[in-house]
Amino acid sequence: MITESIGWWGVTLAVLAGAVRGGTPFLLVSLGECLTEKSGKINLGLEGTLLLGAMSAYAVSYKTGSPWLGVLASAMAGMLLGCIHAWLVQKPKVNDVAVGIAMMLFGSGLAFYFGKPYINPSAPQLPALQLGGWSGVPQIKAALKISPLFILGVGLAFALNWFFKSTRWGLQIRAVGDSPASARAMGISVVRTRFIAIVAGSSLAGLGGAHLSLFYPGAWTELISSGQGLMAVALVIFARWNPLHCLYASLLFGGAQAIGPALQAVGVTGGYYLWNASPYFLTLVVMVLTCSRKRTLVGAPGSLGATG
Repeated sequence: MITESIGWWGVTLAVLAGAVRGGTPFLLVSLGECLTEKSGKINLGLEGTLLLGAMSAYAVSYKTGSPWLGVLASAMAGMLLGCIHAWLVQKPKVNDVAVGIAMMLFGSGLAFYFGKPYINPSAPQLPALQLGGWSGVPQIKAALKISPLFILGVGLAFALNWFFKSTRWGLQIRAVGDSPASARAMGISVVRTRFIAIVAGSSLAGLGGAHLSLFYPGAWTELISSGQGLMAVALVIFARWNPLHCLYASLLFGGAQAIGPALQAVGVTGGYYLWNASPYFLTLVVMVLTCSRKRTLVGAPGSLGATG
């Protein structure tokens, strides 16, 4: 643990390091959900996508010896669930929430069933980017090991921000999300646009699972996601459907996860489980702060959650 031999200032370092490590799944899943919701649909099944992505990445990495093939497998698993979700959710009179819950259970069930043989074996992990080579303190070196998927997520946040504002396809997704009828009048295929957005968003959620199983915590267990897929939906609302704000919010949620272990490392054991619940408490706070009609509509796509 980072804080064991460098004192109280190491708590801050540990929280910052945890913000990056723990925030990476939030970042990738929230960017995927942001893309999906920009098209006017909600995907509450991302918890199942995250789990199936984590299991697929770990299994393929173990079988092939290549963690990068595992990353590819996680994206493909996300795309598979995204295709099913996109097909179901665009049927007439189908409710987004009901489909999302069904897909969450379906994805989780697949991950648990096919992941049983991979709970104990050790799979090759993603190589870390070593940014702490300048320091002779092992704890600082450990804190500055960055996942390549975090770098990918940061790049995607900026790319999606530009995509929505400056490209024809991005503007089409926003048009479909704000007013499907107007988009149809302009000759835009609402079904095709939403299908692509949902599948791409689900693929990003699968990549978030790859970070969990192939970098941090770097194992496959059935409890590995800890509800991060569902929390990412609240994170998108908190970020006001802005990809760059998703980046900042994911670091906040990741840092909240790291508070409990960082304090325990310096001997603060009181309220340990309460501190560990910080991300869930933060999710509740976000939902309370955004529950008013006026606040919720700021930045939200106009047709978000509508049936049909």
